[in-house]
Amino acid sequence: MIDPKWAWSPFQPTAKRPWTKELAAHLYRRAGFGATAAELETAVQMQPAELVAQLVQGSDESVELSEQMDSLAETALSGGNLENLAPPWLYRMLKTSYQLREKLTLFWHGHFATSAEKVAKADLMLQQNQLLRRYALGDFTQLVQEISRDPAMLIYLDSADNRKSHPNENYARELMELFCLGEGHYSEQDVRELARCFTGWEIRRNQFRFNRYQHDFGAKKVLDTSGKLDGEQAVQVVLKQPTAPRFIAQKLVHFLVMDEPQATVELIQPLADQLRRDDMQIAGTVQRILGSQLFFSTTAVGRKIRSPVEFAVGLLRSLDGLTNVNALSQQLRQLGQGLFFPPSVKGWDGGRSWINSSTLVGRANLVYRVLRDEKTSFAAGSLTDVITRQGISQPLEIVNWLCQLLVAVPLAEPTRDQLVAILEDKSKGKLSDRLTQTIYTMAALPEFHLN
Repeated sequence: MIDPKWAWSPFQPTAKRPWTKELAAHLYRRAGFGATAAELETAVQMQPAELVAQLVQGSDESVELSEQMDSLAETALSGGNLENLAPPWLYRMLKTSYQLREKLTLFWHGHFATSAEKVAKADLMLQQNQLLRRYALGDFTQLVQEISRDPAMLIYLDSADNRKSHPNENYARELMELFCLGEGHYSEQDVRELARCFTGWEIRRNQFRFNRYQHDFGAKKVLDTSGKLDGEQAVQVVLKQPTAPRFIAQKLVHFLVMDEPQATVELIQPLADQLRRDDMQIAGTVQRILGSQLFFSTTAVGRKIRSPVEFAVGLLRSLDGLTNVNALSQQLRQLGQGLFFPPSVKGWDGGRSWINSSTLVGRANLVYRVLRDEKTSFAAGSLTDVITRQGISQPLEIVNWLCQLLVAVPLAEPTRDQLVAILEDKSKGKLSDRLTQTIYTMAALPEFHLN
């Protein structure tokens, strides 16, 4: 049993658990996708709490990146091809100075899962993505209010034309079960009554519209509240339930801290209490999680499995790399995580479901293709250039450096020896070829996919 008081108290480095580049890399992998050697060097000169605060606060994207994103969005929309939505988002993940915001945008994309396959309108999917980013660390109440009126969401859950004569129950059910409360915290009667609150909500010309002639103005009883509730009031009723902050805190701990074991109600309650005190503002609770004793403990480090996006973007960010994001998008979809195409309203299952014998081979092959792609560059040069700038040349030094950046748990000595042998074997080609082979071999290791 994990003591909640200890778990969520601020992490304090000790002689037994010092603040190291390995722990800083752990923080960057969870609060983003990864860190370069230079970022880790800077990180260990700061106090952990100071770095966590900096990551949570973030920094605005550069004017250059904002202009690039506007241009990429325009290009993605111009052709109407839904598969063109993902590459610009991957580019943003690789280039953003605010990694945590992008990481939580990915989290909310899985939480409020909506698939372009059914929505079939690129502009509405992009609009929803921008909504998730805007509130990624912000007001959860406002996020739920806006996602409830979001055209892509309403189309996806068959609620784009909600009539009082036949209220659609899909959104009402998912609002409680998947978005706010979880299973077992509402009744079928609550679903029916909540659906009545959303009557008259419809989409016209790709925009939300309230049609008062199709709204049921009669009295309803949703959960513990009765009255002539409309949709906005009904959302407030759902969110005031004591289960709501616990449900969201549980999801955040699962995403940021550990896949297994599932956190107990007792462990989650302090975070739920903070969410409620903060009026459901997300940032403070995220900062507490990322700066906690539990987060930096052996219970958390290496206790998550990287999703395909985390795995691929993390590899490139850690090595200051860029690649052909169009090809990368397709490869990620083949591995089971197509951005804008979650498999169901439940999003991705995550955890152990990401890994099997087939996906391990697919991930290693993705690494090989990325490293061999002529459009891939590292710090605007080659992988060899990156190593040279580090001032390291001995095979063991290079392996240790790569492990520090890319691997969440220590590799066994025989495994390190195998990687060193690859770099030492000049029959395998020039250094760039041997580096590619070394990282490819690392990517085939189960340890490489732990986060």
